[in-house]
Amino acid sequence: MVPFLPLYADDALRLIVMLLVSIVLCFSYLWRRRFPLPVLAVMLVAACVPFLLDADNALIVADAMLVLSVYNVASRYRWPVSVPAAAAVICWLVVAVQDLLRLKWVNIGDVGVLVVVIAWVWTWGTLARVRRAYIEGLRERTAQLEREQAALAQVVAATERARIAREMHDVVSHGLTEVVVLADAAASTVDADPAQAQTVMWRVRDTGRSALAEMRRMLDVLRDDEPGSHAPQPGIDRLPDLIGQAREAGLPVEFTVEGTVVSLPAGVDLAVFRVVQEALTNVRKHAGTVSQVDVRLDYGDEAVMVTISDDGTGSSDAGDVPGGGHGLVGMTARAAAYGGTVQAGPGPTGGFTVSVRLPVGGES
Repeated sequence: MVPFLPLYADDALRLIVMLLVSIVLCFSYLWRRRFPLPVLAVMLVAACVPFLLDADNALIVADAMLVLSVYNVASRYRWPVSVPAAAAVICWLVVAVQDLLRLKWVNIGDVGVLVVVIAWVWTWGTLARVRRAYIEGLRERTAQLEREQAALAQVVAATERARIAREMHDVVSHGLTEVVVLADAAASTVDADPAQAQTVMWRVRDTGRSALAEMRRMLDVLRDDEPGSHAPQPGIDRLPDLIGQAREAGLPVEFTVEGTVVSLPAGVDLAVFRVVQEALTNVRKHAGTVSQVDVRLDYGDEAVMVTISDDGTGSSDAGDVPGGGHGLVGMTARAAAYGGTVQAGPGPTGGFTVSVRLPVGGES
């Protein structure tokens, strides 16, 4: 291919125009990022100026900037915009080489190579745009996943706080209620039977220590700079001890187990213990005069049933007593966390009955 620079040096005006055209083609490219399409349009107009001079060679070295502009447009716009832009440059090329073809300075093969170069540059720009869009999509997806993880972490933290709040309520309510009952018993027997009163006060001491130990264990979990206790949570195996404490506090409790005993998930195991603990606390607080309290644990194929009933003259529902607390609300929330249900209300022959059904699978 013969170099496209046979500019007529004897024609000073033509040389100046060609120089100005080159300057426009080169310097307009500096604004390609802000105005991709206008820059390409200005370049095409400038590249057509040599046609007006009726020069035998309408191509100059600066025309190569058009190829770079095709890449710039293809890397920023989708094919409905970039394809017509590339086609416009190809059309300009076909028109610009007509005189060169007539003079046989180039042949059809040379023109074909130039067209392929423009197409290749357009493809390169399109691939760059697709890659950039793909990377931006990955960044947006990553940011979305981070937001979702942050939201999930907040939900998990709120759920854990609610669980710990229920645990603290159960521990404090049960422990303080038992301490109050035992203190009343000690006060009523201190004159008549000092030895019995002393025994009861020792029981008050042990109950207080046990409640404090459980409180410390849960508070350790809330601290970021100290490891939480790895002591096992209470479960169904602790129910006999809980029943024994209630009896020592003067509550006539009978405990029965029905069905085939099976191993339960840790969460369900703890939920059964807390339900019985909270129900016995409510009986002490609100049942009034009680002659019998029945705690029944029934193992089924799909669920375990816990029933606590009393024959008291009052109401065992803390929610019905002003300032009574949130006993049944806590039971319902705890059971719902494991896909269970709670039924509570007056018994058929008086008193109050609480029935809790917890799926054996512990599904929420």
